[in-house]
Amino acid sequence: MTPAASAGTAAGTAVVPAQEQQHPAPEVGVGPWEGPAPEGDHWDPELLAHGDRRNVTDQYRYWKHEAIVADLDRRRHGFHVAIENWQHDLNIGSVVRCANAFLASEVHIIGRRRWNRRGAMVTDRYQHVRHHPTVEDFVAWAHGEGLRIIGIDNFPDSVPLETYDLPENCVLVFGQEGPGLTPEVHAAADATLSIAQFGSTRSINASAAAAIAMHAWIRRHVFGQHV
Repeated sequence: MTPAASAGTAAGTAVVPAQEQQHPAPEVGVGPWEGPAPEGDHWDPELLAHGDRRNVTDQYRYWKHEAIVADLDRRRHGFHVAIENWQHDLNIGSVVRCANAFLASEVHIIGRRRWNRRGAMVTDRYQHVRHHPTVEDFVAWAHGEGLRIIGIDNFPDSVPLETYDLPENCVLVFGQEGPGLTPEVHAAADATLSIAQFGSTRSINASAAAAIAMHAWIRRHVFGQHV
């Protein structure tokens, strides 16, 4: 008898530890609506009949897509988010997802029009995304809207995000993973902010930096926590 057989398995079959056995992921969302159909134009008949498995909060279950966007538009915040896209950065989708979570007014893609949407987890369907082919085009748009351009990167002239009073109407700009902000954006920025770090790495992931900066704006202008 082989060791495998003596362990209660067929010869040559590996034993998978219980903690490594895969279990089906829990089903996301809700099934078909139960009870009388609710009244209102924002309800989606198809979702009510078949269930809603989208990546949305419970308050938007069974709502039409356009009704969700319209409701978000009524509540969007005064900050915008921009990210440079010269090398098809994989972080852009995650930045869009964070912008949706913190209800940014718009996301701006500077450079290449096509961007990797995988990390967005379909949140780009609910988030306004605008494309700017060049830095000059983006800067002209921001100045026309009266928005202050705030770069996020570690430059010698950067000031700490933690002590900077973020303006209410601004656009937070992020560079690509690795090279960071281009010199053109750095020169055009009203201020460039750095995020305090205490470990051995030189920088943090671009999407993580974006989440931290957006939340700093939320603390300042939604919760009124002054620096």
